[in-house]
Amino acid sequence: MSKKYAKHKIWTVLLVLALGAVLALSGCGGSGEGAKPEAGKTPSGAGEGVQDTLIYGRGGDSVALDPAIVTESESLKIGMQVFDTLLEYKENTTEIQPGLAESWEVSPDGLVYTFKLRQGVKFHDGSDFNAEAVVFNFDRWADPKSPYKFEGDSFDYYDSMFGPEGSRVIKEVKAVDANSVQFTLNKPQAPFLQNIAMPSFSISSPKAIQEKKADFKSNPVGTGPFVFKEWKRNDTITLEKNPNYWKEGQPKLAKIIVRSIPDNTARFNALQNGEIDLMEDLNPDDAKQLDGNSELVKIERPSFNVAYIGFNLKKKTFNNPKVRQALNHAVNKQAIIDALFAGQAKPAVNPMPPTLWGYNDSIQDYAYDLDKAKSLLAEAGFPNGLPEPLTFYAMPVSRPYMPDGKKVAEAIQADFEKIGVKVNIQSPEWATYLDDVKAGEKDDLYMLGWNGDNGDPDNFLYTLLDKDTIPGNNRSFYVNEELHKILVKAQVEVDQNKRGELYKQAQVIIKQDAPWIPLVHSTPLMAGKANLKGFVPSPAGIEAYGNIYFE
Repeated sequence: MSKKYAKHKIWTVLLVLALGAVLALSGCGGSGEGAKPEAGKTPSGAGEGVQDTLIYGRGGDSVALDPAIVTESESLKIGMQVFDTLLEYKENTTEIQPGLAESWEVSPDGLVYTFKLRQGVKFHDGSDFNAEAVVFNFDRWADPKSPYKFEGDSFDYYDSMFGPEGSRVIKEVKAVDANSVQFTLNKPQAPFLQNIAMPSFSISSPKAIQEKKADFKSNPVGTGPFVFKEWKRNDTITLEKNPNYWKEGQPKLAKIIVRSIPDNTARFNALQNGEIDLMEDLNPDDAKQLDGNSELVKIERPSFNVAYIGFNLKKKTFNNPKVRQALNHAVNKQAIIDALFAGQAKPAVNPMPPTLWGYNDSIQDYAYDLDKAKSLLAEAGFPNGLPEPLTFYAMPVSRPYMPDGKKVAEAIQADFEKIGVKVNIQSPEWATYLDDVKAGEKDDLYMLGWNGDNGDPDNFLYTLLDKDTIPGNNRSFYVNEELHKILVKAQVEVDQNKRGELYKQAQVIIKQDAPWIPLVHSTPLMAGKANLKGFVPSPAGIEAYGNIYFE
């Protein structure tokens, strides 16, 4: 089979300068010497003074450990260590490269993709990775009546990227032989290869799913560089080295312990005290303390995200677009950035970042204008503001695009009060939060964000705002038929310039309808030990840890 890569122009992000410090600086351990144990030490260390365990500090726990049933990064970042995908992204980019599939061919009409699979790969339970395993996984995701779709689970990413039941992009997946698998599509999909490289489409062990059933989501089994060992809810997840991993020289660590430390400052203190080795969601104000510290370094993740306030269009209050436009005018984005992001963000105008091709930079934002906001409310029939308080769901965990959701919500609450709109802020536990916002019964407006998965505008606009992704990632329950036609047309258009123009048209419609208040595009900050090597932050917000080691 000849190797043939689809020729798409792929958005690529260069490493920021701070990353150079991570890769170049070296140190002699953390700052937790003395009475406190040094982070990363294990009884069977790699050698005197050399760590073989990474302790990673994050803001929230995972919801589930089956990548197919989740949409949030706290779960998917564990999946990146335990599982592999057919294709994967090159380090620090969204450019595709071989993964569990060594090569692939695409038919001239763009409807048939044939993948040659890597041979000799084993799942962590000892069973074989082969074409039948690929078919099992994709059939499971596509069939709403699959016996391996367990109570309460949904395959939202599959529906978002490959269409809902009744209008699937993928017609059939079949094993040609033990080491070849063929995908036949109902219609061409321009970002198809980009999509199947996403971690949500990791290949799980069919044997483990069949045996563990619903318990699989707490005991994942893949082919990845690390093997799942233990999950202490709201505390730690422990992963151990896969000694039979197919990538030569990986993983370099013996163990990874992922700790949930909800408060950003507490997490930073844990890093300074040597209790953890690497942390995410560093408060911008805390970053100043790293100046002159030779043992710790700041890491900037490439900005490829959007944080937003979504209106629940199931609620009668938001049926009138003038109400939604009024609330857009009421939010002082720059003041929020100055006060709560320490300038490490830019105001968001559209629902996709300006670094992504197809971005419409001719669109003007709703300016911060309280008089205009009041005027629009009056035109909508509310001259004295809204008569009833709104329920505002504020994120209970820190995210790369939202370091402190509750404080941001309080700032927006104060802005809304100036135009006669009162909100009650609620922040239930993270898994409950996501379930409630997906159901749309308890919230009037909500706070969420999105980190791009695959370098394609489809992953923002169609995934988050098309009618096909209800229920799922379209948490605003926003429907616009003209928008839907444009987004579907863009999926089958292979000319990237033409696709870009379609996405620009889509952004005009979305801006006018205002189903969101696009809030910010942030530059996420991380921090870690200076002797940590091989960690390359991904623009997609999650990365594999196979190349990480300590000097």
